Amino acid sequence: MLTIRLTRKGKKNQPFFRVVVIDKRSSTRGGRSVEDLGYVDPLKKRKSLNAERIKYWLSKGAQASDTMHNLLVAEKIIEADKVHVSKLSKKAKEKMKATAEAKVAAEETAKAKAPASAEGSVEAKEKEEVIPEEAAPEATEEPPASA
Repeated sequence: MLTIRLTRKGKKNQPFFRVVVIDKRSSTRGGRSVEDLGYVDPLKKRKSLNAERIKYWLSKGAQASDTMHNLLVAEKIIEADKVHVSKLSKKAKEKMKATAEAKVAAEETAKAKAPASAEGSVEAKEKEEVIPEEAAPEATEEPPASA
């Protein structure tokens, strides 16, 4: 299986990363890459990514590493949510998953209530319109004339 990931280059304390397509089983330190797709220089804050080739390899089934996935999302090469990449304990992962599920459930209930509240507001407006119409004829009636 192929993966798109960063390989570290550069001197000690001067990191420089190449974006490569490589077999997942290969070492991150070395190994022959299938294709170089760009570079990331964190010290100078420069990035150069070949978006067309990255999309090509993703379409062929290559998987981006978590860090590379987040970089592609940030550069708007792919449209997706970012992936949490820091190492978490099992409890923290479960807690984060539970909060994400609760957020999704809250959004679904809000969407379900939104059409109902919109219909309710229409009904309330109709009631308001009906009440003044009924009250208006009573107010316009003249009291009986006294002889």
